[in-house]
This record gives sequence, structure tokens and C-alpha cells, in this order.
Amino acid sequence: MIVSAAQPEDAARAGVTAAPPAHTAPDFYIPATSSVLERRPRTLKHGDTFAMFDHYGDLGDGVANPEGIYHEDTRYLSRLRLEIEGRRPLLLSSTVQNNNALLTVDLTNPDIYYGEDLMLPRDSIHIMRSKFLWNSSCYEALVCHNYSSESRTVRVTLEYESDFRDLFEVRGHQRPKRGTAAAHVASPRRVVLCYTGLDERRRETALVFDPAPTRLTEQRAEWHVTLAPGARDVLFVSVACGSDTPADCRFLPNLRRAYRARVQASRRQANVSTSNDIFNELLCRSMADLVMLSTETPHGPYPYAGIPWFSTAFGRDGIITAIQMLAFDPELARGVLCLLAATQATAPDPARDAEPGKILHEMRRGEMALLGEVPFGLYYGSVDATPLFVLLAGLYWQRTADIDTVRRLWPHILAALEWTDRYGDPDGDGFVEYLRKSPTGLANQGWKDSEDSIFHADGSLARGSIALCEVQAYVYAAKHAAALLARALDEPQLAERLSGEAEALRVRFEDRFWMDDLGYYALALDGGKHPCRVITSNAGHALFCGIAAPDRAARVAERLMSNEMFCGWGIRTVGSDQARYNPMSYHNGSVWPHDNALVALGLARYGHMDAANRVLTALFDASTHMDLRRLPELFCGVRRKPERGPTAYPVACSPQAWASAAPFGLLTAALGIELEAQSEKVRFVHPQLPSCLAEIELKNLRLGSSTLDVLLHRRGIGVAVSVIEKSGKASVEVLL
Repeated sequence: MIVSAAQPEDAARAGVTAAPPAHTAPDFYIPATSSVLERRPRTLKHGDTFAMFDHYGDLGDGVANPEGIYHEDTRYLSRLRLEIEGRRPLLLSSTVQNNNALLTVDLTNPDIYYGEDLMLPRDSIHIMRSKFLWNSSCYEALVCHNYSSESRTVRVTLEYESDFRDLFEVRGHQRPKRGTAAAHVASPRRVVLCYTGLDERRRETALVFDPAPTRLTEQRAEWHVTLAPGARDVLFVSVACGSDTPADCRFLPNLRRAYRARVQASRRQANVSTSNDIFNELLCRSMADLVMLSTETPHGPYPYAGIPWFSTAFGRDGIITAIQMLAFDPELARGVLCLLAATQATAPDPARDAEPGKILHEMRRGEMALLGEVPFGLYYGSVDATPLFVLLAGLYWQRTADIDTVRRLWPHILAALEWTDRYGDPDGDGFVEYLRKSPTGLANQGWKDSEDSIFHADGSLARGSIALCEVQAYVYAAKHAAALLARALDEPQLAERLSGEAEALRVRFEDRFWMDDLGYYALALDGGKHPCRVITSNAGHALFCGIAAPDRAARVAERLMSNEMFCGWGIRTVGSDQARYNPMSYHNGSVWPHDNALVALGLARYGHMDAANRVLTALFDASTHMDLRRLPELFCGVRRKPERGPTAYPVACSPQAWASAAPFGLLTAALGIELEAQSEKVRFVHPQLPSCLAEIELKNLRLGSSTLDVLLHRRGIGVAVSVIEKSGKASVEVLL
């Protein structure tokens, strides 16, 4: 995941304790005083609202606790606690449905004593607690069921409050001054918590109860529920975020709407099923997470980056997520392209690292962003989002032949190309580089944006304007993609020029980045044009983009799969024999699923299918140890050992969009899927099935005016491809 904060490895290593780091933390650093993953939160999201509950369905209190109901980068409810007769219930089960629509928690009462008398034996009252999010509100139903042989009157209470903290405050940012908070009981069924920020905006949380509580205060709702033997009763609660959000308790009608919306979103996607039930669980969870993370915008669906820290539009994340999902859901790419075109920078603004034609890095709407206390309202501090935008546009055209969208995007594509040549290469050496324009911006502006992620062989940090290995590869692929679009728009001279520029860049790249003695591409060139002679996963992105010479790509592939880079659970970001290697760091030795998927696509591009399948199998094996079969943003690069699962990273986002898309990117690589919409041809290039799969079925694969269902199954040492059903003129080709 892209971090809007530096994340040094030693701070992450220290993050399992409550002690602050001994050094001064960089701006926007995410302190790891507790592990998000050890809480295993129950996560829900809809639109610009997300929630993280504990297993009870409660929200804990405490400064370091990230749980809460959040809306537009502000925590609208920070504490929620259910009690029965003044005691916390006993937890029986807690699960989020496979489609992420509903959280269901089963609870029962503990033994309740009055003095020395047992007044309510445990397991007398069962409480089923159900929650979902819809249109900026959280809806909850509490079903109380009396399983005892006597009538019971029980006191059920909910305690609640809101700190209205900006997400950056929850992440650990200290503010010298805050706005003012208040609360009042608006009616016998309604409580309003409100906050007027320093930005002069009023934010409201409205809690509505049905039936009306027996007793209601600004911090507590209490019901006296009388239940005959075998009887049950239902209490409804809603939490509405924002003063414009209607507050109601219509649980079932809104739940039906939430279900319908998820079904509608899933209909546009190709369906993938395999012979392995556990692999199917991984795919179902990943697709459900992508549906949940994708917010419908005026420009189409956009996958928000990750929960809890990055639930907003990130340029690089959205693009790479869309690239991995192109074969299965091209509409996601269209939504990403259109939103990024609408937010493309049009004028220089050093405070936001903005320049004409540059593509958005991050969008925030919280109080601190609106006040400029953090620079991320509309922030452009990524060097790679702009060429990746152009690359995605070309890939989208190949996948869909949607010429109308390409025409609308064309001025934005030309502006992005202009930025690449002019602002992206200020010294005119032919390489795109970055140097932040403001001291409050990100120091490193590639996908590895930690403060310590770009360094030399001796461990010293790279200084000055930095030209990253993978960024040159992105620019190369972007110019080829733009040339393809120019031809489609009948601009042959421009197409020829762009193709020539791409080839000239390829020659320069091979000359300056290749380290023949190491058989690898340098991580970067620093401000003095000295190569960072470090073995990292970045070189795998050069394979993904096709800039590497085939013989050199083979040497890179061999090194990527070496014991130093491949830990058994995936490819590390930095080799274990390199300076600054730390398997517990954010970017210097950890394993990132999306990084592995792009590398696997690169391996497959050069025909290294065995290696691509080995990466797929490793990530699948890792997922079998993950809660809910959910691949997180990253995990530690500790070497795989028998009878042990992968080592979690303490503050990883989960779910996270490009990690959720990674299984589909890995499948695209393993099967060698190529889709050409103009010719309506589906091509499988050197397909291989990993050892864990005997067959894969692709249903509702749409291409142009055609729809196909295709079955791939192992036959001897090869793969046989069968078309099960087809409408339209599309054809299937297999290159073995």
C-alpha cells in the first residue's frame, strides 16, 4: 500500500510495544503502538463510510485504538459498548458474511448475581447482533431471545460517544488545538453528538433507537426488556454520519438495498471458480472486498485503497488495482481513469506537489486536510501515477475497444505525456525523476514511499532527484500505450513519435540501469546519477512493462526466485543479503501481494511460467493462514518454515484494494490471459495450472459484443482449454 507517511523499519520493529521511537518520527508517520491485525477487526464499508468493530460488534476506547465508524476521514463514533445487566455479554461467534454485507455476532449473558444470589444463569438470554452500512449510516438489530423456562426482564444498555477525530489524529498526529464538541437528547428516540471543527464545519452523529429506550442520555441508552419463556424481542439502532444524512431505523428495507447494490456490482464481473475449495474462498473474499472497497463516484466505480488508513481515492493504488482486474472487470478501469482525469492537476502548486498534467496521488476530506494541517486534500506527490494513468488507458482500450471513452480521455492523456516529458524530467536527461517541492510532502514518491526505502549498497540513503527503475519502465510502457491510442484516433505521426521515444528510453535504460556484474537492474539513479546498486523487487516491474532485454530478463527472473528474494511466501521487496534488509520493515524486506502479482505478470510476459506459478502458489499458501482468507496490504518477509504460517505486519491495511486484486493478477499471469476487443479474441499464452488447481472455469467473460464461459483443465503436463458456452463471434486461441 502506498503510505502517505514514511514508515522506517526500526519503528515498525519497535511497533509491538507501547514505547515511542527513540528518534523523531517523520511527518505523517503511522505509529505502531498496537497491532491492527492482532485485533482482527470486523470491517464494513459503503461509499465514503467504513467501520471497524471488535469481535463483539463494539467499539473500544483508547487513543491508540483505531476502531470506530468513520465518514469522510473523520471518526463519527469512537465508542460503543453493549451490556446486559451491567456486564459485557459472553462471545459465542462473530463473522462477516462472505459478501461483506453483514456483520453477525452471537452473544449470551454471563452468570448475573445480585449479592450472593444467582439471578440470571449464563446462557439464558441469547443476543444476535447484526450490523451493516448503507448511505452514510450504520444499522443494527439486537435480537434478544429468552431460552430459559422462566419469564425474564433484563436490562440491555448501549454506551456511546464520539471524539470526532480526524483520521490523521487517530493515526497518531498531534494537534495543538481542536474544535468544540457537544451532545444533546433530541427526542425520546434520538441523540445527537456534534462537533464544530476549526474549519467551521459542523459534523453530526445522530443515534436513533426503536423502540424508544426506557432511559436515554447523551452517552447511554437503556432498555428493560421483558421476555416470556421462548420469546424474543428486537431492538433497532442506527448511527447516521453527517448532518445531511437521514436518521432512521429501517433495518430490513435498507439491508435489502445494500444486498441489491452488491449483486448489481458483481454482475459486471467475470466469475472465476476452481477445483480447489480453499482457492475459491480466497477468490470470493477478494472479489467481495473489491466490491466493498469500490465507491460509486460520479465518474464510475473507484476502488478505495484500504481500511483503516487509506479509505479514499489514491491514484497509484486505483490504477494498479484496475490493471490486475482488467480481464475480469474492465468497468473498474473506466471508473479509475475518469475520476483521475477529472482531478488531474492543471496548474503548479508546490505545496501539493502539483504540476499541469500530473495525476492525483491522494484525496482527503477531513478537517486537517481542509485546514492544510496535512497536505493531502488533493495531493499529487507520486512520480508514477501519471505514466501509469496513460498505460491503463492503453490497456483499457485493448480490453474494451471503447473509443468514446478514449476520445474523452485523450486531452488528459496528452497532458499526462506533456508532464512526463517536461516536469517529470526537469534536467532533460531522458529519465523521469522526483524531488518533492515542499518540505511537508512525501520524501519518496514511488510506490515504496517510506523515508528509508531508496538507498545505496552501503545502506546510505539516496539524495537529490531520484529516477526509479520501475518508473522508467512505466514511462516506456505508457508511450507504447499512447502510440496505440494515437493510431486508434488516426494520429499516425504522433504514434510514430511516441514509439520512437519509447525505444530511445529503452536503450538509455539498459545503458544506465543494468548492472552486469550483479545481473540485475539498479533500484534507482540518485541526484548525482549514481546507481543504487541494490537487489529489490522493483526490477520485476521492468519485466511487467517489457522494457528489459530477454536475456537480461532471464537473469532478473533467476535472481527474483533466489533464496535471498523469494522467502517461500512470496518475493521480498529487498533481498535478504542487502543493506537495510529487515523482514519486519514496511518496504525493505516485506512481502506485498500486489508487488508479487505485477512481478508474476512480468515473469509470464517473458515466458517464465514456472516462476510465475511458484509465486501464485506461495501467495495462495499464505492466504490459507490469513483471517477470512484475506490477503493483507503486506506481511513480513520471514522465511517460510514447516508448520508455521506467514508473519503478520502490525499496521497493515486489511482489506486493501491492490492486495485484494492480486489473486486475479496472479491468475492472469499463470493462464497467460490476453484479450483483444477489436478482434474479439481471447488468447491463452503458455497457460499453466499451479499444482493446487486441476481446473479453472471462467464465466461471463465479456469481450466486445461477446460473452464466453471457458474451462481450463490439466491434461498431462499441459493445459486443455474448452469453450463451454459462447454468445457472439469471439474466438479462443491457445499458444502452447
